[in-house]
Amino acid sequence: MKIKKAKLSFLKSFICLSIGFILTLSQLHGQVHSVAKVKNDFKRLLARPSVPLNPTLITSISTDSVIMDKGFFYSEATEKVPFLIYKPIGAITKKWPVVICLHGTSGNKEGMQSLLKRFVKAGFIAVAIDGRYYGDREKAVAGQNKYVEAITNAWQSKDQVHQEHPFFYDTVYDTWKLVDYLLTRPDVDPKRIGIMGLSKGGIETIMAASVDTRIKVAVPIIATQSFKWSLENNRWQGRAKTIWNTHLQAAKDLGDSAVNKENVRALWNKLIPGITDEFDIPSMIRLFSPRPLLLLNTEDDQNCPLPGAKLAFEAATKTYQNNHSLEKLKIDVEPHEPHRATPRHLDMTIEWFKRWL
Repeated sequence: MKIKKAKLSFLKSFICLSIGFILTLSQLHGQVHSVAKVKNDFKRLLARPSVPLNPTLITSISTDSVIMDKGFFYSEATEKVPFLIYKPIGAITKKWPVVICLHGTSGNKEGMQSLLKRFVKAGFIAVAIDGRYYGDREKAVAGQNKYVEAITNAWQSKDQVHQEHPFFYDTVYDTWKLVDYLLTRPDVDPKRIGIMGLSKGGIETIMAASVDTRIKVAVPIIATQSFKWSLENNRWQGRAKTIWNTHLQAAKDLGDSAVNKENVRALWNKLIPGITDEFDIPSMIRLFSPRPLLLLNTEDDQNCPLPGAKLAFEAATKTYQNNHSLEKLKIDVEPHEPHRATPRHLDMTIEWFKRWL
């Protein structure tokens, strides 16, 4: 009897250890949270009072090949979102597929014009917006870089009720409201809305598209990564340097003489809560399946270290495989390239939308 009890106790211990080991692996790969929980939690985190869009068209210019609309809508009571829309001649008389194009750090909607033109030539309406504190949204805050200053202000803010999230999350919300606006336009096919983004815009692409199922096709470029992996493997520097002055201020505020892993973690936890847990890319990427998804990275990307990106690749592959939709997932890593959108990847982006949207 004692032998049987000993065996039973050993078996229980082994099962508990095994479950703990499995959970640890799941946490490392961002899989501990269910898809439904991640979606609901992210929508709840970004929720804010709904306001009328009140869209306004400022100018509309026609050429031989394209119509260019410039205007704005409201995503929040005090947030005017400027947009730039390029559409084929004759767009008013039919409904067209639309590709949203999100710019990267230091960019703006005007900087996306060459890409907008390429999409129009390929048979799409293409739209770009200014992210928070970029382009026409550079609000009067101190310093040369409005975006970084706004993030620093958000870090130092003690007002939890009106906490801003200009580092990714606020522009993700604006993107959801952009979809709301696009669905009101008579020239837009509501079932054929896609999105792509570069770097910062690529991260926002993943976050916005994963949760918003009205977006049917997505292509994040030089964006796929794991924030948790980067933090835990001392590879956070590339991403941190995109807002380096904010990190310097956070280190100072926390009494540290230099930027380090712990003050980076503290900054990220406040500005982009959940980014090293359920809202990390390997976790969020699962939500997009089974919609067509093209993930484009580069081998030597300092901002999106490849080992962390591979965790997201694995999570996406497993989810698409489980949903029997692997043909709708494509992953491409450009060898020996730093953090940049390569010409080949931009060509692949156009072709992906032509195929699936």
